[in-house]
Amino acid sequence: MSQREEFKLTTPDSVASDADAIEVTRMWWSRNEPVMAIMPAFNDPAKYGEMLAQAARHMGHAYAVRKGLDERQAYHRILEGMNAVIKADNLETITEPPVAASSKGASQ
Repeated sequence: MSQREEFKLTTPDSVASDADAIEVTRMWWSRNEPVMAIMPAFNDPAKYGEMLAQAARHMGHAYAVRKGLDERQAYHRILEGMNAVIKADNLETITEPPVAASSKGASQ
């Protein structure tokens, strides 16, 4: 996987310096669909929903800053997209087998 510089993400300093920080989701857009690695780290699934809601709000802000869109309109478009997937109720979860730690290094 190669990634253009404009799409590279970095770990925030506040997270890197927090020994108790956990990563719960990684997402990519690949072959015209979302692909993700997820970890159900919270005891209450509602906490994950809260995190997604905050991510949607922050992404609306990111669209305003980086793409010049109206923040509120961008946020509502994000919610429209989320609602469309929720209402469709036809999402299939496909899992890939985990890659063994020893084979990761061999491919890099």
